[in-house]
Amino acid sequence: MSNENVVFVGNKSIMNYVLACITQLNQGADKVVIKARGRAISRAVDVAEVLRNKFAKDVSIKKVDIATEKLKAPDGKEINVSAIEISLEKA
Repeated sequence: MSNENVVFVGNKSIMNYVLACITQLNQGADKVVIKARGRAISRAVDVAEVLRNKFAKDVSIKKVDIATEKLKAPDGKEINVSAIEISLEKA
């Protein structure tokens, strides 16, 4: 899958990410992947649910992957960060 169909969720409002997903779907993408790490995971789940229930009723969740990623902290230590990947597909 190309990086064009991926929405990385951070600290912006939920509607910013919902709009990004809707834009991709309207431009012809059949599949959109929402990715987030750490505290943004709950926001990613909210984005998927708002998109699915309010704006794109023909979109369904095809797969949810969870993982732990190892990152380098600013002090040089290795830390574990939770990550989620939610795959949405048009029906």
